[in-house]
Amino acid sequence: MSLFRSFISKISIKKSIDTSEGKTAVKRPNFAVLTMAAIGIIFGDIGTSPLYALKICFDSTYGIPLSEQSIFAVLSMIIWSYLLIVTIKYVLFVLRINNHGEGGVLALMAMALRTAPLNSKRAELILSLGVIGACLFYGDAVITPAISVLSAVEGLEVTWPHSSHYVVMITIAILIGLFMMQRIGTSIIGLVFGSRMIMWFIAIAIMGIYQIVENPGILLAFSPHYAVNLIKDHPGQAFVVIGVVFLAITGVEAIYADIGHFGLRPVQFAWIAIIMPSLILNYLGQGAMLLKHPELITNPFFSMVSESLVFPLVLMATLATIIASQAVISGTYSMTSQASLLGLLPKLRVINTSKTNTGQIYLPSINWMLCIGVVLVVLIFKSSKNLAPAYGLCVSLTMLVTVTLAAIVIKNVWKLNVYLASFLVLLLFSIDLIFLISNLSKFMQGGWFPVMIASVCFIILMTWYSGQKILRTRNLSEGLEIQKFVNENISESTHRVEGLAVFLAENPKYVPFPLLSNFKQNGVFHEYIVLLKISIWDVPTVNDSERLTITELGKGFYSLRVFYGFTEKVDINSVLKTFNDKYQLVDDILKISIFAPRTSISTNPHSTLSLWRQKLFAWLVQNETQAVDYYDINLSSVVQLGTKIKM
Repeated sequence: MSLFRSFISKISIKKSIDTSEGKTAVKRPNFAVLTMAAIGIIFGDIGTSPLYALKICFDSTYGIPLSEQSIFAVLSMIIWSYLLIVTIKYVLFVLRINNHGEGGVLALMAMALRTAPLNSKRAELILSLGVIGACLFYGDAVITPAISVLSAVEGLEVTWPHSSHYVVMITIAILIGLFMMQRIGTSIIGLVFGSRMIMWFIAIAIMGIYQIVENPGILLAFSPHYAVNLIKDHPGQAFVVIGVVFLAITGVEAIYADIGHFGLRPVQFAWIAIIMPSLILNYLGQGAMLLKHPELITNPFFSMVSESLVFPLVLMATLATIIASQAVISGTYSMTSQASLLGLLPKLRVINTSKTNTGQIYLPSINWMLCIGVVLVVLIFKSSKNLAPAYGLCVSLTMLVTVTLAAIVIKNVWKLNVYLASFLVLLLFSIDLIFLISNLSKFMQGGWFPVMIASVCFIILMTWYSGQKILRTRNLSEGLEIQKFVNENISESTHRVEGLAVFLAENPKYVPFPLLSNFKQNGVFHEYIVLLKISIWDVPTVNDSERLTITELGKGFYSLRVFYGFTEKVDINSVLKTFNDKYQLVDDILKISIFAPRTSISTNPHSTLSLWRQKLFAWLVQNETQAVDYYDINLSSVVQLGTKIKM
């Protein structure tokens, strides 16, 4: 776990852990603004589930037979899933387990890693769990835009019965357009579409109320005994439908992942006061309609309105699903950026799309890989009904990983009574396990697809981590100590040239390869030399007062360590300006020369890494964004020195 040594060992930065609401020095907008923003951004996925969840529950292939008893049972399961899983587990409990206000599986992993000794098996296990959770998110990210937009466009079939062969083409066109828009930034996209989500929740609530008034007896579905009776009398049907009911709560992980943008209270209020009531009213409305008109089960959501309103509703639903997709796409950028900063992925080109919000980023390579994956999903599965079995498995696995990591934090950080902590974790784990087992039955019906994507991502992340670990170990065993190098190689007779040279270093205690190579080839040193080490800590942000650590090595040599949180953008130019302002070594930072390594890998039959993984690692290194571009270094003099390393 040496990868995390630089930031786990620096827990002196830790502010007191605030487990109720992340504290930050940045002044937040008012409560109402944050609540509205949360509604428009993070509830899109779960908020569009009425488009497809209930009809899949009664599908002849994936669901159970439609009857009055089954309608009440399914609605009871959905309502109590919202109350127990989303409200109690996530909104009231898991959201409090945040990393200085930041949520998500990687932030949770970083908290759990603090409790494990470095290089221990326990630390490796926690790392693996975090990586698995991140990879499952990628699998989910490929499915969510496809099923969301498909389910909305399928509303056309209500008034245009022979339009099914156009649905796929329209869906692909919408999705490609959405991915093409990403370059303009999420803030602009949010301004265009964000206000529509509140209209969406108002609309689906009104649709539900209208149908409930026609058949108020459906309100009896609030009683859990309908769900209990189905489980008791028809356990086979109950087992099948539990996995499908899970579709109604997919998107709950996005609530946790995005809490850092809005804070705990606005998210809790938005869900309890607005989102959950709207969703429950709509599901009850669909159930009330199906009691009278069971023949409308093919598309109950769009059948709730008159034929003249179907097309406007399709447009509104499409906008809502685009917003739901946008939340997942943006989350993929953030997840990838965090994984890259934590050393789990190669450096990738990151474009900041906002001058004021560093969290708004765009990763071109990830964007188009995700686009290709989503389009392939649409072409392979062709309908939301076929895609539904593939949707729940990754989400249920992610929830299981989340609760496992949360258990580690509860025990070791919260310091709860061991019996109380065990009871809470066992309860939450049991519920998630039931959903997972039910979803596993749909593995061969499509669940294999996102699991395959997650598996490929896991191999890539762990190969990169393992390869980097081998290189770091070799550097420690074979490297020259910088202080010894300075003392033995620098004297008054050493040829020095004017200026300041900065060498990017993996370990500031050892001589970086570019420095050694430059000395061997040119036989000179700059008048001033800085070894720059960039470290990412396990907190979202780092205070400016703790940003830099400077060590004078003597004879014009300096060791400069700069620390960032895993959500921050690394700004080398600003760091060098701060350093130079303190020591006044050059009159203009544009005169600073940057020396960066450019590494290539050759395979080694005796390496601990298998040959095919060595080749994969070599390919990743070759395609990694170079440090000069990744850190957006715009100084006038940048030198890249290549080296070939044998695994």
